[in-house]
Amino acid sequence: MDPIDMMVTDYNCEYLGLSRLCLMESAGKSLAEEVGKIAVYAFSKPVKVVIFTGSGGNGGDGFVAARYLLNRGYDVDIYMLKDNIHSQDAKTNLEILNNMKPRLSRLNILNLKTLDDIDNCEVANEDKSEFIIVDGLLGTGIKGKLQTNIRRAIEVINESNGLKISIDVPSGMDPLTGNIDDMAVIPDYTISFHKIKTGIRDADEEVVGGLVTADIGIPFEAEYFVNYGDFLRLKNRNPKSHKGNNGSLLVVGGNKDYSGAPAIAGMAAIGAGADLVYVASPSKSAEAIKSTSPDLIVKSLDGDKLSLSHLDEILKLSQKVDAILIGPGAGIDEDTSKLFNVLVTKIKKPIVLDADALKQVELSLIKNREDIILTPHIFEFKSFFNIGDDLKLDIDSYDFRKVDENITEFQQITRQIKGTVVVKGQYDLVLSKNKFKINKSGNSGMTVGGTGDALAGISASLLAQDLSTFDSASLATFINGLAGDRAFEIKGNGFSATDLVSHIGSVIKDGLC
Repeated sequence: MDPIDMMVTDYNCEYLGLSRLCLMESAGKSLAEEVGKIAVYAFSKPVKVVIFTGSGGNGGDGFVAARYLLNRGYDVDIYMLKDNIHSQDAKTNLEILNNMKPRLSRLNILNLKTLDDIDNCEVANEDKSEFIIVDGLLGTGIKGKLQTNIRRAIEVINESNGLKISIDVPSGMDPLTGNIDDMAVIPDYTISFHKIKTGIRDADEEVVGGLVTADIGIPFEAEYFVNYGDFLRLKNRNPKSHKGNNGSLLVVGGNKDYSGAPAIAGMAAIGAGADLVYVASPSKSAEAIKSTSPDLIVKSLDGDKLSLSHLDEILKLSQKVDAILIGPGAGIDEDTSKLFNVLVTKIKKPIVLDADALKQVELSLIKNREDIILTPHIFEFKSFFNIGDDLKLDIDSYDFRKVDENITEFQQITRQIKGTVVVKGQYDLVLSKNKFKINKSGNSGMTVGGTGDALAGISASLLAQDLSTFDSASLATFINGLAGDRAFEIKGNGFSATDLVSHIGSVIKDGLC
């Protein structure tokens, strides 16, 4: 499992009502149980357990485990290398240990603030082997050179004769790749929670030891429902970045009768964080789009509709941007159809196909592209994949079999392509090969015209900001629904797509807090 996926899942548990404090308690208890099993296997008796902790959540798991190990008859020493603990849940569990005074349990908590403290600790000066070291120093975001004191602690752990157990990932190892940039703990066992991290699974046994997976009670739904945890996927914006560094995109759409759809999509893309949004549209709609907002860079194309005569101009524009949205308000026309089918073969950057593009692009031309998102409602879905009228998106149920059968039915259809498909409905279903996500944000007022154009614009904006197609589509459905919910709070069912778009930036800001 990708470490960011695990972090997202942890946060999304919160929105099912399962707090991260509860998860830490479950993880610490599971850790203690596994340490106990290993101790019985290796020593046939309780032995001293030394837990090294840092500033993150892995240290918090160690604090919890200490309580359970003490109750099992173990002596426990905690070596804290950091007193500025970042995780609030870890702070809570350390506070519990500090509140255990007068001390009746065989627990020592030692602060190793200096290199001398580390060099003089018992582990650094103990030759015997009948003890267990639990490594909870570092978490999942470690890259590059280690801090001097952390590096020395890792050396002490590796040089000791004790049996070594790492929590979730050996400290110093990149959990995504298994790479070690500086140095890492070399454990006898690595105990992972919920699912083994990708890099740990792929690494050689010599650097991770025996792998143990502990169930900590995370429900499947926390992995498969999109929620606020998914905001963690957004890249941190560099404060020194300048115009264009945070994503640019091109919207291709509109005709003489329709200018609203590409304008809504473009403004939604800006709301979702893209720096620059270009819109290429026929002259009449281009003029209307220019009057809608000065924030859009509008390229006026000759004529009343999109056609192959505009191919070179659009391809030239596409070279300036990071992603392209094709379809909003384009209309159904033979000349437009020819243009769209050539564009999806010529443009090699990530593409979102929406609205009228879905009715005109040939499936065979995009089936092998992984960098493409389709955003159909159920009728467009059936038309694009040439499916009969009896197919429905119906997953609002407590009946597992019904939900499973419905999702499986859609997966079997979308496996025809390598890209990502968003099936819009009461609950949105996002599919990519064997993966799927369900979005439950949104409300009945979102049947108003233009909300689908906003979703397409947000999807393209996130693509331009370097998210994968699956993550872009999943998070876009959630953001779009949240903005719709915010508009509903203010105007009820009488809100417009423009109202929805005005709330996109604020719901993302709230999600990142």
